[in-house]
Amino acid sequence: MRNELDSKFLLRVFDKVTKHGDKENDAHTLEGVKAYTDFDGYTVYIEDALVKLSFGFHNQYHFDYDKQGDFDAFEKKLKNIDTQF
Repeated sequence: MRNELDSKFLLRVFDKVTKHGDKENDAHTLEGVKAYTDFDGYTVYIEDALVKLSFGFHNQYHFDYDKQGDFDAFEKKLKNIDTQF
């Protein structure tokens, strides 16, 4: 399945989760969404319990999920974070 999300939107949500979320180890969690980076900061990860997104260099990204409904709920969470914070 291919999903299209705006890179600026993803980075904005990542920033809001890291600024407003609760920090645990090297990750931040906000509204059930966890955000963190790899060791060098080139790849960011945004995930919930059912969907994992890796977003990296040259705006390449990959989603990992089982059902379209899981992705739809994840996208709704990201949009909510973007508008609420």
